[in-house]
Amino acid sequence: MKLILKIGLTLSLVGMILGLAVFGGAYYHYAPKLPDVQTLKDVKLQTPLRIYSADEKLIAEFGEKRRTPISFDQVPQTFINALLAAEDRNFFNHFGIDVKGLARAAYQLASSGKIKSGGSTITMQVAKNYFLTRERSFVRKFNEILLSLRIEQELSKEQIFELYINKIYLGHRSYGIQAAANIYYGKNIDELSVAQYAMIAGLPKAPSAYNPITNPTRALERRNWILKRMHSLSFIDDQAYEEAVSAPVTAEYHGTQIELYAPYVAEMVRNRLYEHFQDALYTDGLKVYTTLDSSMQVAANKALEKGLLAYTERHGYFGPEATTEDLTEEGLKAFFKKQTVYGSLLPAVITEVGEQSATARLRSGEDIALDWENLSWAKAYKGPNRMGAAPKQATDILTVGDMVRVIPGEEENTWHLTQIPHVQGAFVALAPKDGALNALVGGFNFVHNKFNRATQALRQPGSNFKPFIYASALEQGFTPATTINDAPVVLNDNDLEASWRPENYSKKFYGPTRLREALYRSRNLVSIRILRSIGIDTATDYLTGFGFDKTRIPQNLSLSLGSADVTPLELVTGYAGLANQGYKITPYFINRMENAAGKTLYQAQPATVCPGCEYSQPSSSIPSSIEAIDLSTVQEAATAAGDDTDKLQLSGSKISQLPIAAQIMEPQAAYMIYDIMQDVITHGTGRRALSLKRTDLAGKTGTTNDQKDAWFSGFNKDVVATAWVGFDQPSTLGRREFGGSAALPIWIDFMEVALANSPDEAVTKPDGIISRRIDPETGLLAYPGQENAVFEIFPADKVPTEVATGPGQAAGGESQTDDIF
Repeated sequence: MKLILKIGLTLSLVGMILGLAVFGGAYYHYAPKLPDVQTLKDVKLQTPLRIYSADEKLIAEFGEKRRTPISFDQVPQTFINALLAAEDRNFFNHFGIDVKGLARAAYQLASSGKIKSGGSTITMQVAKNYFLTRERSFVRKFNEILLSLRIEQELSKEQIFELYINKIYLGHRSYGIQAAANIYYGKNIDELSVAQYAMIAGLPKAPSAYNPITNPTRALERRNWILKRMHSLSFIDDQAYEEAVSAPVTAEYHGTQIELYAPYVAEMVRNRLYEHFQDALYTDGLKVYTTLDSSMQVAANKALEKGLLAYTERHGYFGPEATTEDLTEEGLKAFFKKQTVYGSLLPAVITEVGEQSATARLRSGEDIALDWENLSWAKAYKGPNRMGAAPKQATDILTVGDMVRVIPGEEENTWHLTQIPHVQGAFVALAPKDGALNALVGGFNFVHNKFNRATQALRQPGSNFKPFIYASALEQGFTPATTINDAPVVLNDNDLEASWRPENYSKKFYGPTRLREALYRSRNLVSIRILRSIGIDTATDYLTGFGFDKTRIPQNLSLSLGSADVTPLELVTGYAGLANQGYKITPYFINRMENAAGKTLYQAQPATVCPGCEYSQPSSSIPSSIEAIDLSTVQEAATAAGDDTDKLQLSGSKISQLPIAAQIMEPQAAYMIYDIMQDVITHGTGRRALSLKRTDLAGKTGTTNDQKDAWFSGFNKDVVATAWVGFDQPSTLGRREFGGSAALPIWIDFMEVALANSPDEAVTKPDGIISRRIDPETGLLAYPGQENAVFEIFPADKVPTEVATGPGQAAGGESQTDDIF
C-alpha cells in the first residue's frame, strides 16, 4: 500500500513538473506576442455621433452601434450583483482566472469530448473582447488566461468591470448596459427594477437566445435563474426575490429617443463634419451642440406644416392616396405596414361612409369619425386656379377602402381630412447679433423628401429683395421722403433679350411717390427707377456686402424686382444685416463639440455685433480630424471670461472676446430702412402681422411673376426669419397666392412663439436722425397749419429746405418732384 502511495505521489509530482514545464514553455512562446494591456487605459469604444440643440435636446444619432459609456460609479449595486451572479460571482476576489471554473470546463471536455463552457471570468471576457477573436481553441484560451493575469496586474477591479459593461453586445445594436437599458426599457440603467437588472445581466451569454423581445420565453427562464442565484448568494432578500421572479417581461424595443425633430439640420451637421472626420465621425462618440432653440424649432416645424396644409386645402382635394379592398383586421394590418407617417399626417382607411360623415381606421386599430365640418372643404382639385363643385355629401369625396390622411381637428376628439401637399416650402430663423441658426425646416417633411430647400433651392425672391435696393439708395443720398415717378417705362435692354415693359401688379400708375410709400406698397416701377439712378454696379457691390453671391446677381434692371437667385438661408442672412442695424453676420449652426468623455473639442467664435468694440480675431474653423483638434486659440475667450458665458455676450462692452461683425451700412441708413419696413406691416402688404400686436416688427412680402414663389421675411432686433412657399419645379401657385397670403401666415405663427417672452422694444435711433413734418404729396416740408402733414425721418444733413405750397400760395421755389427721373 505504501508502495502504491509512493508511486502515486511520484507520478503526481512528475505530472505537475511536466505541466509546469509545458505551461512555462507555452508562456515563453506566446507571451512576447501578446498585445500591451496598457492600451486598455486609453481604449476608445465605438460610440455614435449625437447631435443636440442648444438646450441639449437630442436631435439625431448616427452610427451602427448604440453605446453610451458609463463609469463604474454610475452602475447601481443591484446590477453589479446581478452580473456577478450571472457571470462571475468571485470577480472581486480572484486574480483574473477562476481555477475551479477552468477545471470544471476541462472535466466537461474530457468527459464529453465537447467544449461546454469556457470557465471564463469577467477579466477573461475583457481580454477576449478587446484583444482576441471568438475562435474556440486552446491557443486562444491560453492567450486569454495570460492576458487576464496581466490585466489584473495593470488595472483595478473597477476599471476592468467598467471596460466589460461598456463593451459587451446585448442585442438590437446595443453595446453596453446603458444602451441596453435605453433600448429594452426606454430608461437609464439606474432607473430599472431588480427583474430588469437580471434580464439585462442574462444577455451577455447569448444576446439572441435570451433576448426578451424576440425570445421572451427563454429570456424569462434565464432571468429567473439569475434571480435565484442572486437570492442564494444573499444579494436580494426573500421579498425582493418573490416580487422580481413574479414580475412580467416588460421589455419592448425603444428606438433612439429623439427629443427635437430637426432632421434637415441634423443632416447639415453630419455632412459638414464628415468632410473632416470621415468614418470616424460615427464611432468616436462626438457630441455636437447646435445653435437651435428647441421651442423655435418646434414652432417652425408646426408653422410650415400648417401653412402648406392650408395652401393645399385652399386648392382642392387630390383624392385618395391608395385603396384597399381587404378590410379585415389582418388585411388592414398588412396594408398599414406599407404606409408611412409624415409629420402629424396619419394614414387612415375609410371603413364607412355616411350622408355627411365617415368612419376611418387608423394604423393603431382605433376607429375615428370624420364630421362634415372637417370634410366639406374637399372640392375636387382641377388645377392651381380651378376646383370642382362644393361637395354635398360624403360620397362625393370618399369611398370605402380609400386610404387618406388625417390630422387632429381644432375641436377636442375630432379629426380632419387632409392630404400630402404637392407644394413645398422652407423656413429659416437666425439671431441677428451673431448669425446663430435658431430654427430651420427644409421642406414639408424630411421622410417624404430629403431635399433641403432652405440651403439648396435657388429661387427668385421678387419684392422680398427690394429693401436692399432701397437701402442702397438711402446710402446714396435718397431719403424716405424722396419722390420718384410711378409712371410707365419701356426698357430696351439687351440683357433681357427684348423690349421690357414692366408694370405694377395693380396695372395702375400713381405718379410722384415717396420712397417710403413705394417700398411698403411694393411699387415695381419706382424700384426700377431707383436702381437705374444708383447704378447696377453700385447696387451689386452693395448687395455682396450682405453676403449675396455676385455670380447670381443679374446685371440688368430686373434686379430691382428680385430676379437674383438666392436660397432662403442667403436671404435671411441678408435680412439679418437689416435687423441688426447694418452689420454683416455669417450664419452658423455648430456651437460646440465634445468628445465621449465630455471634453470640449471645439467652440464656435462667431462674428458678433458690437458697435465700437475692439478685438483680435481668433480662428474658429473646425479642424481636419478629431485627434487634431486644438482649442488653444478658440478657448482664449472662454478662459478670459471664466465660466460666465454671459460675459461673452458683449452687452455694450468696448472690448470683445469674440470677433466683431463688420459694418456694412451707415447707422442712419440702417435705421431709416427699418423704420420704412415697419410700415409694410402697419400700412402695407404685411398687415396680417398686426395680429401679433407688436410695434417693433419690420418686414417685406415677395411674390414673383405668375406667383411662382411666395415670400415673407421679417424681424425685430432679436429674431430674423424668412418663409418661402413654391413648387420644386417652378409653376404658378395660383392667381390669388402671394407672399402675404401663402408665406406671411407661416412667419406669423412662428413669431408668435419665438417672441412670446421677448419685450416689445424697437431699435435705438442713432445720432444724426431727426424728424420733420412733411407734405405727403411732395416730400417737402409741410406748410404752416397743413392738416394732412405727416412726420418723416431724415439724416440731419438731408432735411428738405423747401416748404410745400399751401392753398392759394405761389410756388416757393422749385419742387423736388421737378427732378423726378
